[in-house]
Amino acid sequence: MAGDLEGFNFEQQHGKDRVRVARVWRTPGGRNYMVEWEVSISLFSDCVDAYTRDDNSSIVATDTMKNTVYVKAKECSEQLSVEQFAILLAKHFTSFYKEVTAAVVKIVEKPWERVYVDGQPHEHGFKLGSEKHTTEVTVKKTGALKLTSGIAGLSVLKTTMSGFEGFIRDKHTALPETRERMLATEVTASWRYSYDTLSSVPRDLLYFQERYMDVKKVLMSTFFGPPKEGVYSASVQSTLYQMARAVLAGFPDISAVQLKMPNIHFLPVNISTKDNPSMVKFNHDVYLPTDEPHGSIQASLSRFWSRM
Repeated sequence: MAGDLEGFNFEQQHGKDRVRVARVWRTPGGRNYMVEWEVSISLFSDCVDAYTRDDNSSIVATDTMKNTVYVKAKECSEQLSVEQFAILLAKHFTSFYKEVTAAVVKIVEKPWERVYVDGQPHEHGFKLGSEKHTTEVTVKKTGALKLTSGIAGLSVLKTTMSGFEGFIRDKHTALPETRERMLATEVTASWRYSYDTLSSVPRDLLYFQERYMDVKKVLMSTFFGPPKEGVYSASVQSTLYQMARAVLAGFPDISAVQLKMPNIHFLPVNISTKDNPSMVKFNHDVYLPTDEPHGSIQASLSRFWSRM
């Protein structure tokens, strides 16, 4: 919360970070469902006196915020998406405390996935996956909402159908042009929904979980192309744009997309000695995987009316 303080512009917020909670739902039929979330909370509130007058009477203790996460998780008798839980928390803080004007809740969902044994889904067995489902929710006391979902750590690679040509060349350029290379990246994506009030949010508690899976599917299918022939990538930039464009084209309730896609290099291996000039001669087969340094490519794409 910002304001004028003794002739200075003063901004403050406080919260609790990295609150870890797991929730299990057990169905009458014997199948269990579970999530593990890491929750971070920031409150904007009228507690300036705590800073200037040693008066803590308007502070929501961060330990209370932590406890609230577990209380609200307990109250969730039905499965719900990470977005819905974030909205639930933010709505609680802005409605329960008169001092709180806005709440920001960020959650990272750990990628536990149901295991399959002998081709059958296990009733209560899970394994840890890779990419993480993320969300950030801002709720104001007026009921105004800003809702963003995302993916972190989506590692994808294709061994062909990628190139890089026609870029600026000068005296410092050593990179050869090519129409045949491996393309690998670790996608970090976020997308903002168009729902801007609490009352406009879909009532289905798993709506955003299903939307997350659908967006991830679109991102991956656009990156890889059809199973047999694939799709050619002229650059990471080109592929990034096509991925973002596909998301906006496929989901009318998403108003903006932001993608970060580092170019993780697989370098051709050539080894020669005086006695053996072709010890290893590269033929699009042997590579040196590297993760640094790497190219850094990021961009956002939004509808004209979006405020992302």
